[in-house]
Amino acid sequence: MRIVFCGDVFASSRELLRERLPRDGGDEFHVWRDRGNLAEAGRADVLIPMMFTIDAAVMDAVRPRLIQQFGTGLEGVDIDAARVRGIAVANAPGSGSNGDSTAEHAILLMLAVLRQLPAAQANVRAGVLGMPLGRMMAGLTVCLYGLGTTALAIARRLRGFGVRLIGITRDPSAPKVANYGLDGCYATAERDAALAETDVLAVCLRLNDATRGVVGAGVFAALKRGAILVNTARGPLVDYGALASALESGRLAGAGLDVFWQEPIPPADRLLALPNVVATPHVAGVTDRSYAEIATVVAANIERLRRGEEIGTPAAVGRSMR
Repeated sequence: MRIVFCGDVFASSRELLRERLPRDGGDEFHVWRDRGNLAEAGRADVLIPMMFTIDAAVMDAVRPRLIQQFGTGLEGVDIDAARVRGIAVANAPGSGSNGDSTAEHAILLMLAVLRQLPAAQANVRAGVLGMPLGRMMAGLTVCLYGLGTTALAIARRLRGFGVRLIGITRDPSAPKVANYGLDGCYATAERDAALAETDVLAVCLRLNDATRGVVGAGVFAALKRGAILVNTARGPLVDYGALASALESGRLAGAGLDVFWQEPIPPADRLLALPNVVATPHVAGVTDRSYAEIATVVAANIERLRRGEEIGTPAAVGRSMR
């Protein structure tokens, strides 16, 4: 099998996948580094999108038999174009260690922003003791914007911090909402009422046409002044200009960001220069256990392809097609 990784990023994915494929399988790994150069990609049996958009032009040039996401998000894959061409598309489930890892990282970012970690690290280097003055998590109201797998994992972990936990979702009466143990749940139409109570807003939405830029100026205006934002979902869920303005004006006290509008985010981006921003390089789900589980799912699908079997099952992948 010729397996093409789209981008020289998330390098541990390649090593973990190679370990799970048979040594005598004759598999060839290739890294397609320049997304503007289709010739560099060559032909592929398996195409693994790593922050590249996989559209009809890419499919026609590379002619993959399988487009396999190393994770959950398929928003960068033109599913309709793949269906027309008979190309199988699959992802890995967001449950298990992937959701748990992302939840842990979301809480890490909450704490880092509340305790002003960048300033604290600078003070260590400057020999300054007892500063800055941080904020406790206990007693704050944390709002989960979107109630999916990651939000559930965050909710379960936050209980030990003594927070008040609320959520925003399309249908607060849905049976699944009871699993979150929320102190309050608001319909999307009641969003501003929830935001007015919120000290920490955790973005847990899926990215699609309806949610792109949904966290914008209206959200920041409705939030309690001095609230913080944490985003471990997808960068384009948040309106860049509105976020920058809210941070620079002091309307928003800080932000913890693991995902961005362009990835990697340019080092000179204005947000990275702000003292109230804690940024990490899209690593929320990148842990030993999470990536081991994902690599096992991906390897199983490659073996199915090798044997000429259907790609994936509902228990093995989040979405599959033939």
